[in-house]
Amino acid sequence: MDLKEYGRVVRRSWLVILACTLLGVLAAASMSLLARPTYSAHTQLFVAIQSAGSVAELQQGNSFTQARVQSYVETAKTPAVLQPAIDSLGLSKTAAELAESVNASADLETVLITISAIDSSPVQAAAIAQAVADSLVTVVGDLESPNTGGASPIKLSVVTPAVAPTSPSSPNTSQNLGIGLFIGLALGLGVAAFRNTFDTKIRGEADLRRVTDAPVLGGVAYDSDAANHPLLTDAGAQSPRAESFRQIRTNLQFANVSSDSKTMLVTSSLPGEGKSTTSANMAIAMAQAGKRVALVDADLRRPMVASYLGLESSAGLTTALVGSADVEELLQPWGPNELYVLTSGQLPPNPSELLGSEAMSGLLGKLEATFDAVIIDAPPLIPVTDGTVLAQKVGGVVIVAGASKIKTQDLEKSLSALSLVNANVLGVVMNLLPTKGPDAYAYTYYSYETKPDVAPSREFRVPRPTTGSHMKSSRRTRARS
Repeated sequence: MDLKEYGRVVRRSWLVILACTLLGVLAAASMSLLARPTYSAHTQLFVAIQSAGSVAELQQGNSFTQARVQSYVETAKTPAVLQPAIDSLGLSKTAAELAESVNASADLETVLITISAIDSSPVQAAAIAQAVADSLVTVVGDLESPNTGGASPIKLSVVTPAVAPTSPSSPNTSQNLGIGLFIGLALGLGVAAFRNTFDTKIRGEADLRRVTDAPVLGGVAYDSDAANHPLLTDAGAQSPRAESFRQIRTNLQFANVSSDSKTMLVTSSLPGEGKSTTSANMAIAMAQAGKRVALVDADLRRPMVASYLGLESSAGLTTALVGSADVEELLQPWGPNELYVLTSGQLPPNPSELLGSEAMSGLLGKLEATFDAVIIDAPPLIPVTDGTVLAQKVGGVVIVAGASKIKTQDLEKSLSALSLVNANVLGVVMNLLPTKGPDAYAYTYYSYETKPDVAPSREFRVPRPTTGSHMKSSRRTRARS
C-alpha cells in the first residue's frame, strides 16, 4: 500500500485508533495511581590511595585504584557489607532481601562509587544508603589492610551523604503515560490494519478498483431522505443528488458510444443496493435531457418501479410477453418529458423463461425502434439468473454497487457471471456512498439546493399509439409526486 492507502485505512478506523490510544493512556494512569510510591536515596564514595610518593608512583596508584573500584562495587551487595548495615539500623530483613533494594555502580575511568537504596519511606531509603556506604568503607579498609599490620593503602571517603528524597522515584507517571500512549497507538494501528486486511466490503472507489477496471460512471451519496423521496424530481435541480445522475447520464453517453444498441440493463449483485431507484432516476435524467426514454421493470420477482413512480402494475411486461396486449398499449407516460414506463405486470411462476424468450427479444427490438434509450431494471445477479439471461439481449450492462452493502467476492462473482455470457459491462455506479470520511462523495463546486415548491404530479394513463409502430404520445400534464 502507498501512503494514500495508509491514510485511508487510518481515517476509516480513526475511532478504533483513538479508543485504543485512550485505553492505553487510561491503563497507564491507573497503574501509576494504584502503584505504591517508592523513594530512592543516593550517596557517593571517593576511592583514594594513601601514598606520598613521586608523580609516577601516584599515577601508578591511580590506575591501581580504578582497577579495584569495580571489585568494591560488587562487594557492596555482599552480606559482609549488608549485615552490619542491617544490625545498625535494626532492620527485619536478611542480607539477601536488602540486596534487592540496594544498588552500587561506578562510572568508567573514575574512582567514584554511587550507592542507591530504594524504600517506601524516603527517610528509611536515605538511612539504608548511608549505612551501606559506611559499612563498605569499613569492610574495604579491613580487606585492603596488609597482613603484617599497618594502615590500608586504600581509603574510601563519603563525598556525598545520603539525603531523604522529596519526591518518589516510582511510579514515573509521565513516563508511564508516554509508554501507555505509544502502546495504545500501536495497538490501534494494528487493529486498523487487521480490519483493513480482512474487511472485504466495498466502501468506496478505491475498494472497487481492486476488483475491476470497469469505468465508474458516477457516485450517489447516501441520503437519509431518499427512502421517502427516492426520485430525482423530489430533489432540487441543483442538489448533489440531481447532479450525480446528470453526471451518470453524461458518462453513459461516452461508455456506450461504440454500441449501436439503445438498450441498457441496470442490475446489482445483491438486493438492497439501490438498482431500481438508480434505473428510475437514470431514465428521468435522460428524459430531462430531451431524449425519448422507455423504462422497463424486468424484475419479475420483486418489482419496485411502479411503486416508486406511482403507476399501475397489474398490466405490463408479462402481459406483453404472453401476448395478451401489445406493448404500445401497456406503456404509461410519466412526468412532463418523453418518459414512458412499462411496469412488470402480473408476477409469473417462470420469470427466467419469459425473460429469455423470443418474445422478450422482439419486445426489446420494438422498443429500440421507437425510443432513444431503453433502460431495463433487472433482478440482482447472484440470487437468480434473470439478470444474466437479460444481459445477453442488451447493448450494455450497468452495475449498481452499494457502498458497505456488497463484498468484493460478491462483485467478483457478478462480473464473472456477466463475463461468461459475454455481456458488455458499461460501468459501475457507486451508490450509498458516505458523505464524510475517506470514501465520501462530494463536489468541488458550490450549489444551491432548492426544493420544488410543488412536486410534479403524475397522470396515470396509457398512451394511445397513432399510426404504425410510432408510439406518439398525446400532450401530457406535469407530473406530481
